[in-house]
Amino acid sequence: MLYALVALFAFQLAGEALVQFFQLPFPGALLGALLLLLGLLLYGRLPQALEQTSQTLLQNMMLLFIPTISGVMLHFDRIAKEWQPFLVAGVAGAAITFLVTALTFKWMLARTPQSAQESQP
Repeated sequence: MLYALVALFAFQLAGEALVQFFQLPFPGALLGALLLLLGLLLYGRLPQALEQTSQTLLQNMMLLFIPTISGVMLHFDRIAKEWQPFLVAGVAGAAITFLVTALTFKWMLARTPQSAQESQP
């Protein structure tokens, strides 16, 4: 688990460093996640330790949102004044997420052999 956490933090750090170095206009954590995806695609499989660590992090994901929620509450006055962009971003983000999830699910079903689809409840 320790090696998987080190790998996750290393990819995030690499993403942050590249964003700072090249002055890119998006979060370093996003670039780090893309680098991790590229590394896993090149590696060809998901290491067992990384899978277990990721599952543990996903099961406790709500704890990871506490700093973000606290930060939002510190700026509640500004959000109250400028609520429209937050609302539009929330609704649009949810719609895009639903659309991409549905298209991915449809694509995965098309790749699944017909006999495996029939055996599922």
